[in-house]
Amino acid sequence: MNIKFVTSRHHGDLAAGLDKSNIVTIHWLLQDGKAKRTTQAIVGQNLLQVAHSNDIDLEGACEGVCACSTCHTIIEDALFNTLDEASEDEEDMLDMAFGLEETSRLGCQVIVTEAFDDVVFKLPGATRNFYVDGHVPKPH
Repeated sequence: MNIKFVTSRHHGDLAAGLDKSNIVTIHWLLQDGKAKRTTQAIVGQNLLQVAHSNDIDLEGACEGVCACSTCHTIIEDALFNTLDEASEDEEDMLDMAFGLEETSRLGCQVIVTEAFDDVVFKLPGATRNFYVDGHVPKPH
């Protein structure tokens, strides 16, 4: 029998398989519009993973499968214009997001690159969670 071993993702390791030496600094403008937090992000993670790894209150009710709008994030114009366009599925979910802006994206769909270094990501003042009212899931 021929067995192939693959690198597995360990439960709860949001950066498994990524080069952990390739790190950028990103900033979050929190829901109140005043408080700011600075975190480190590993290139290759998505914004939702970065938020969860750093206790940033970015919900992600669908756990990052592009099936809700609770990880809605507003991106600076300069960076937004360099990103790949949102998929049709992401656009459909964004239509349900609270506080939608022209530079809105779902955090689960935005992959961190070197260009994210020193960029500010704004969290909207609220989210719409159509799945579970009042429950904020934690990453596994």
